[in-house]
Amino acid sequence: MASTRTKNRVFTLSYFRSFIKFNIVGLTGVFVNEGLLIALQAQGVYVLTASAIAIEVSILSNFLLNDLWTFRDRRSGHFAVRLVKFNLLMLLGLAVNLAIIFVGVNYFGVAAALANLVGIAAAFLLRYELSVKYAWMREEVIEGAQATSISEPTAGPRKA
Repeated sequence: MASTRTKNRVFTLSYFRSFIKFNIVGLTGVFVNEGLLIALQAQGVYVLTASAIAIEVSILSNFLLNDLWTFRDRRSGHFAVRLVKFNLLMLLGLAVNLAIIFVGVNYFGVAAALANLVGIAAAFLLRYELSVKYAWMREEVIEGAQATSISEPTAGPRKA
């Protein structure tokens, strides 16, 4: 069982910093996603195909920035393993985002770019929680027992 110390780490300055960094990275991903979606649609690519491509490219760019900056002290294992794990976890967010785009465009007549922004917002917290808990999860010893930590990053870089 995890200690109270581990459970309450959500309310620390370190956790807040990683959350802010994740948001900054996410904002760059929004620009990548929206820009690519608009560009692909302008080339006549079907909206869901364009959206899936745009989302995947933004997932890859977000992974690189999060791996190098946001969660660099939580990295463990090989780069390719972290990339595959992150990408698989983000597929849940991709599904939420695509569903919102499909419904928004086809049933409510909303422009794809606007529906995409709604989808990004809806999937945001899911993506953050999956990132912290599973993509950059690290093993650490808590009170003498081996346990999986979902706590915030600690100070100082950790070697990959």
